[in-house]
Amino acid sequence: MSTRPLQPPGSLPLSSALDRSEPLARLLQRLEQSRARFAAVAGILPPALRETVRAGPIDEEGWSLLAAHGAAAAKLRQLLPRLEMVLRAKGWPDMPIKVRIQPLQ
Repeated sequence: MSTRPLQPPGSLPLSSALDRSEPLARLLQRLEQSRARFAAVAGILPPALRETVRAGPIDEEGWSLLAAHGAAAAKLRQLLPRLEMVLRAKGWPDMPIKVRIQPLQ
């Protein structure tokens, strides 16, 4: 008995689709960069704040951090200079950091 999920005829596994699609490959690369940036700065966030913040998208305008509520967003904005300093020290290129409110689901 196979544990592999059934696929509709003619469909591609996700990994194959990513390999064959340049836009999907770029999206995956930006997602990985966002997660890596967050991992680089997560250690300097206070534990209670860290639980309310997620890595957001990277786009042409910069990198977004998603805060669960206004208070978390305000604290993140206060920490932006320090977050940028840590990212520079770890070799990340300068990129504006935007803070957005998006409740955790």
